[in-house]
Amino acid sequence: MTDHLHPDEAAIDPVKLDRLAEVAVKVGLRLQPGQDLMLTAPAAALPLVRRIARHAYEAGAGLVTPILSDEETTLSRFRCAADASFDRAPAWLYEGMAKAFSANTARLAIGGDNPMLLAGEDPEKVSRANKANSIAYEPALEKIAGFDINWNIVAYPGTAWAELVFPADETGAAVAKLANAIFAASRVDMDDPVAAWDAHNKALRERTQWLNGERFQALHFRGPGTDLTVGLADGHLWQGGASSAKNGIVCNPNIPTEEVFTTPHALKVDGHVASTKPLSYQGTLIDQIAVRFEAGRIVEANAARGQEVLHKVLDTDEGARRLGEVALVPHSSPISKSGILYYNTLFDENASCHIALGQCYAKCFVDGDKMTPGQIAERGGNKSLIHIDWMIGSGEIDIDGIRSDGSRVAVFRKGEWA
Repeated sequence: MTDHLHPDEAAIDPVKLDRLAEVAVKVGLRLQPGQDLMLTAPAAALPLVRRIARHAYEAGAGLVTPILSDEETTLSRFRCAADASFDRAPAWLYEGMAKAFSANTARLAIGGDNPMLLAGEDPEKVSRANKANSIAYEPALEKIAGFDINWNIVAYPGTAWAELVFPADETGAAVAKLANAIFAASRVDMDDPVAAWDAHNKALRERTQWLNGERFQALHFRGPGTDLTVGLADGHLWQGGASSAKNGIVCNPNIPTEEVFTTPHALKVDGHVASTKPLSYQGTLIDQIAVRFEAGRIVEANAARGQEVLHKVLDTDEGARRLGEVALVPHSSPISKSGILYYNTLFDENASCHIALGQCYAKCFVDGDKMTPGQIAERGGNKSLIHIDWMIGSGEIDIDGIRSDGSRVAVFRKGEWA
């Protein structure tokens, strides 16, 4: 396949890029013959979009529909649009997405935008635009959070993102470094990446089976700046790697992934916790987060950098101050060992244990695919317009599992599985 590449994109290995496209379709989505695919991506990621479309059609896709975003167009809005623009979002588009998902259309998102694109824009406008978008997106988000259909996220090494991650390098070298890091983390630098993913999924499944067998009532995190007890939802289910969507298709939602995760009880989180990596959120770097929970709710929140944005996030809705996910990742994960800060949650969350503010996943309950939103809430599942992961793990974190009788089991010691 021939692409008209930006000169810096010529640094991206086309063979590995094609493998990434193949893995997205065959492992990430496990796209079925006749199934439609809706794909969102930054315009800069067209070389990957085209390869994914080809692999999707070769796999028997019915119709592939790409929707592209553009950084310059986004900046034009924040610099030129009328003030009222920032309280609006394309609800018609998201309603269409929800309708497509109801008709069993698969969903694939390609990340790769500049994580700091909006860093210089008015934070009030950014916050208003994010909230409006979250409200409008809710009909589609419910289908994703409920795991109604097979979906997947992969990444493309955009130029601005590469320059942020590797600021000391020339642009072409930075793009090449980021591309190679993405390929390694996504296991497409191997001759048979599909087989590599099968083996990795098996290892993650062994972890989830052990945790589900233990049926812990809570997890206790201890480390520098952290003494946090995370109660687990009633009937919670640990997930990791490949899992089955409600449409019966076994897929890998995130590529890469190193985590096993489940649902905390929205009312049973107590103590304090400090972040171990910066959170890049909508163009703002939020660093050195420190929060305190009482009865599941954040009652105190500080950050050395980006605190104003953090507070706006927490005020999104009632559920924004409660947890929707807790995830375990060993400090020795390949992404952690790379030593790279990606400024991108898809990667950074797989370097560290983490928690997520906001919406929980229905699939993290026993029989969650049969439960109503009300039943999920009764078991402790959180509801919110947001779902934002931030990292709390390191090589100094210990985690105990607490059983219903109060006895403890070592789960992590010094950041590693015990």
